[in-house]
Amino acid sequence: MTELLKISLPDGSVREVPPGSTPADIAAAIGPGLAKAALAARVDGELRDLTRPFEGDANLALVTSRDEADALELARHDYAHVLAEAVQALFPGTQITFGPSTDDGFYYDVKAPEDREPFSMDDLPAIEDAMRAIIRADKPLRREVWSREALIAKWAAEGETFKAEWAKELPEGEELTVYWSGEDWLDMCRGPHLPSTGKLDPDAFKLMRVAGAYWRGDQNNAQLTRIYGTGWLNKKQLNAHLTRLEEAAKRDHRKLGREMDLFHLQEEAHGSVFWHPKGYRIWRELESYMRRKMDGAGYREIKTPQVMDARQWEQSGHWGKYRENMFVIPDEVPNVDDEGPVISGEAQWMALKPMNCPAHVLVFKQGITSYRDLPIRLGEMGCCHRNEPHGALHGLMRVRQFTQDDAHIFCTEAQVVAEVQDFLALADSVYKDFGFTYDIKLALRPDQRFGSDADWDKAEQELRDALTANGLEWEELPGEGAFYAPKLEWHLTDAIGRTWQVGTIQSDRVLPERLDAHYIGEDGDKHRPVMLHRAIFGSYERFIGILIEHFAGRMPAWLAPVQAVVATIVSEADDYARDVEAQLKAAGIRVESDLRNEKINYKVREHSLAKVPHLLVVGKREAEEGTVAVRTLGAEHQKVMSLTDAIAMLRSEATPPDLRG
Repeated sequence: MTELLKISLPDGSVREVPPGSTPADIAAAIGPGLAKAALAARVDGELRDLTRPFEGDANLALVTSRDEADALELARHDYAHVLAEAVQALFPGTQITFGPSTDDGFYYDVKAPEDREPFSMDDLPAIEDAMRAIIRADKPLRREVWSREALIAKWAAEGETFKAEWAKELPEGEELTVYWSGEDWLDMCRGPHLPSTGKLDPDAFKLMRVAGAYWRGDQNNAQLTRIYGTGWLNKKQLNAHLTRLEEAAKRDHRKLGREMDLFHLQEEAHGSVFWHPKGYRIWRELESYMRRKMDGAGYREIKTPQVMDARQWEQSGHWGKYRENMFVIPDEVPNVDDEGPVISGEAQWMALKPMNCPAHVLVFKQGITSYRDLPIRLGEMGCCHRNEPHGALHGLMRVRQFTQDDAHIFCTEAQVVAEVQDFLALADSVYKDFGFTYDIKLALRPDQRFGSDADWDKAEQELRDALTANGLEWEELPGEGAFYAPKLEWHLTDAIGRTWQVGTIQSDRVLPERLDAHYIGEDGDKHRPVMLHRAIFGSYERFIGILIEHFAGRMPAWLAPVQAVVATIVSEADDYARDVEAQLKAAGIRVESDLRNEKINYKVREHSLAKVPHLLVVGKREAEEGTVAVRTLGAEHQKVMSLTDAIAMLRSEATPPDLRG
């Protein structure tokens, strides 16, 4: 008699089923409602197709649309395959390559037939219609295991040169699987997939755009067309996403930066920002705020060189790991090839610093440091340069020259948890001052790393211990740490629900070892400090971009470049307006006056577009009574108040949050 398999369910029950049974069989046995709702299964934690047979005793959790993360991943993966099938149905001769899911949708890279131009936006409506037809056909999605030879032969026979090339290069021992869509189309894929195309909502996706791409990301290879789409579980989710995109477009920091005259970018300095007076005022206010925070937390500010000898970067490990992203220069024209040593003949390679860490170690190493001196907290508003690819540059969010609110804490092993706890509290206070909520993620050791497993174990646990001691929750990200240290990441949520990774703290035992940093312990011997790398804004450029989009340009009054404008209704009020402006300036308010011979509605509209927090309107009556009519940005009605009260109100709003009582 065949031995039954024991399948354990989340409620603790166990079902015994014959070999060859599938998660779909279990769902059907539980009830028709679950059988209809089930989309996939987690078998011993692995996401699998519903129809894939069990291979032995297992733990089973059935996945439905209520398991939104898994359901969205499956749906977006399937939308990508349906896209590829639709393109090939409409345009025979199209070659397909790969099509993964993304954070909000999917894409597929395809090569148009030789007899037509690459695909364009004009093709998207027809492709969408073909995709809906495939979805409504409710075609079963079926997994098969193929031999390498059969799969390569199929791709070669059908002219799928990209797929054939990829299949040939897969590891010999790897199981090669394909998925059929019905009986007439298949793609090579690891899976898993939904049971059928009909599990997708035909009204919950939209093709968004096309872009150029290269086969395997190499510009020396064939050029492909990447078709992007967004995909969701239902139409309501899609409409909400499209609304968010519309709102994001209105908040685009590049657009608002131009309208508000904050900054500009141009080809003469790709990836570097030209700050205008109003934009730099925001920068200066943020810098002053952060200095006060760091001073209060016991940091000492330093300034380190922009250019350092490449030998220093070689010793730190950055030369080998990061050189392609560094701006490298010789101190004189070298006579060496690019692959040669750091030093050759008379030439000595130098590099603009991409980060501040090694320079801070050099400052720490000056003189003799005792355990009594620790912890030492060194901060720097450090300007760095990274040679980001041209195509990756994006406004203030991705630049080549940037300034960090950077700091490094040198401490004993016994001090690590307490120092991380203090930083958790400091970061929390900063983000709350800007109105952000956040999630914390712990990025763990990558496969390629420096340092011993014992040190990584210790560093990762110290970060967990600090989080636990502060009563915080976190998510762990296996393999996402830096090559020298695990790290905590702060992911801020903005006003329209987007997340931004900004702050970080990293617990590093590698760099002090590589750069020979030490302190004298209580026993009189040399000991290595632990080095905590930390930032809160991340970079000023990117944080300002996030703030512009979060506030839609309507900065809090304390950050606004111009906090108030005094605008006249009639020219007879000009002298009074000048007096109001002078009193506001004396009170520390950033104020301008608008005495132009224009209608007041025109002035109101112009200064509203410039996102000025307060407009103080004055006419003959206000001049006679010593009052002002205050129009606050976004408010429906103006308030008439005495100049004294208006100054008090503006001073209160203009006070940075860390200086308020």
